[in-house]
Amino acid sequence: MQTKTGDSLKQALKLGQSIWYDGLIAKPELERMIREDGLRGATTNPVILEKAIAGGSYDADIARMASEGCLDDEIAKALAICTVQEVCDVFGPVFKQTAGQDGFVSIEVSPLLAYDTQATIREAKELHQRVARKNVMIKIPATLAGLPAIEEAIASGISVNVTLIFSVDRYRQVMNAYFAGLEKLSASGGKPGSVASVASFFVSRVDTAVDKILEQKIASSKDPAQQQLFRGLLGKAGIANSKQAYAAFEETFAQDRFRRLKAQGAQWQRPLWASTGTKNPAYPDVFYAEALIGPNTVDTMPPATLDAFRDHGKAALTLTEGLDAAQKTLEKLAFAGIALSEVTQELEKAGVDLFAEAYQKIIQRIKEKKK
Repeated sequence: MQTKTGDSLKQALKLGQSIWYDGLIAKPELERMIREDGLRGATTNPVILEKAIAGGSYDADIARMASEGCLDDEIAKALAICTVQEVCDVFGPVFKQTAGQDGFVSIEVSPLLAYDTQATIREAKELHQRVARKNVMIKIPATLAGLPAIEEAIASGISVNVTLIFSVDRYRQVMNAYFAGLEKLSASGGKPGSVASVASFFVSRVDTAVDKILEQKIASSKDPAQQQLFRGLLGKAGIANSKQAYAAFEETFAQDRFRRLKAQGAQWQRPLWASTGTKNPAYPDVFYAEALIGPNTVDTMPPATLDAFRDHGKAALTLTEGLDAAQKTLEKLAFAGIALSEVTQELEKAGVDLFAEAYQKIIQRIKEKKK
């Protein structure tokens, strides 16, 4: 069933998908979107915070903390915590109304710790304690070093947004870390239902990387049939990869291991579609938003994508359709000589580097503001 234009956001919710806002926005506008659009949560990251600082939103706070002798990294962390606390309070009623199923706001551990398990665990616990809101999610990257940190955070009763997932294989490891954390929490006398988690699976960045390789192959090939194969794969990898991830989610959460945890109140670790803004102007602005709607999922939309989807998007149950076609797309990519596992590994590193760069910019902005 498709929905009429203008009602897409609410219809997506009826189809089992929660829409979260990927960014920062003034409280009255956020409250309006919760009320009118059915917005269910929000995510932040160092890139978003850096833009807010550059825009002057935090000048007075920086001046005050600087006068108190706070170091630059302390100021950066305090700004992030304060911001997330305010947004958590806005989403508090949503958290209560949905009995802890939604209404979450995410805050990221420092991206400089992405390859340090113990430091990530320490910071996750510190952020959880300092934000002090039931509806906060701590974002931990799905690096190999991040996996045991995710498990330990869940075992400690901390809700986690696992970020920077690009491959289905890594996603399976993330789900296993979630289960292991819940089992430890239960064994220590905790309640598995007291924590929540989402797994942020990135979409458009996969197409950006794969399309670049395909364009190079098209330019270098002199075989018309080969060129046609390459052109037919443009813009297909991100959605196909995501549909395979959702199939893995359904398969994994249907197993006895989760059934035992669910009997103790455990929640699904919902797939969260991240990077759903359309980066290639050749593709529709709601390209990814429309293609990945299904039960037990979240889509965290950047402002432009959310506005576009509200305006002219069509909500329909698309995520479980075309699974055979998605598999064939991945097979064709392999036949075309594209190793998706290598692409996604590079994307993970690039994602960590991008957030680390944004964090360094935050520190630089704070230095400039202090002057």
